[in-house]
Amino acid sequence: MNSRLTLASATLFTAGTIAWYAHLYVISAIEGLHPVAYPWPHSGFFDSFDHASIRRGYQVYREVCAACHSLDRIAWRNLVGVSHTADEARAMAEEVEYQDGPNDEGEMFQRPGKLADYMPAPYPNEEAARAGNAGALPPDLSLIVKARHGGADYIFSLLTGYVDPPAGVEIREGMNYNPFFPGGALSMARVLFDGLVEYDDGTPATTSQMAKDVVTFLHWAAEPEHDERKKTGIKAVILFSTLFVISVYTKRFKWGPIKNRKILVPMPMVALKES
Repeated sequence: MNSRLTLASATLFTAGTIAWYAHLYVISAIEGLHPVAYPWPHSGFFDSFDHASIRRGYQVYREVCAACHSLDRIAWRNLVGVSHTADEARAMAEEVEYQDGPNDEGEMFQRPGKLADYMPAPYPNEEAARAGNAGALPPDLSLIVKARHGGADYIFSLLTGYVDPPAGVEIREGMNYNPFFPGGALSMARVLFDGLVEYDDGTPATTSQMAKDVVTFLHWAAEPEHDERKKTGIKAVILFSTLFVISVYTKRFKWGPIKNRKILVPMPMVALKES
């Protein structure tokens, strides 16, 4: 009897294990592998962005990603005081020609960019973007870190996760295998390779370093108030903690005796005589 129970338990355990791993395989094939939680320098309660990494990440975006992906919500002025000086941002903006107008003759004209201008898109419209990418539409990267499950961990894993498809997995022509992408096949090929860019500060441009820097830049682009929000939060915690201590002190030592005192009302003399 005991041997039968043991055999049945082992069979159930084996079947459950197989079902669990099959479930994981199906989920990873449909939704993509879950990214690892990386220790980002700005992930702590009291940590801020690495602004040197933001500067390097912008360089990676400008030299690699900007050929296909737009950054519609970021203006040149947003870089000032974060990754570049005002003169550097102004010089980069002036390298781009923007359409403006109309002028006094009612005609549109081209002018150098200003700090108030937003970063230019690589394509004039969606149709042109799809035509240049075999029908796929490169997403705007302004909010990409907030728009994807897994956030910065997912973007980093995607950029560094290109591998050859495993045995039995076929990828149609023009697609690339990446286990972190839902479905496993995406149109974007691997774009980061060791030494692809040359950093101004001499940092070795490895694939992982470039991925880390550009993800940090994109996280800042999606959440530019990040550092200020944390500073404001710390101030608020200090302020409200102080107010809480003052309120407890006031309640305990000021209002306590007043609320706990006894009030004796003497009975009228008339009432005493009648009794």
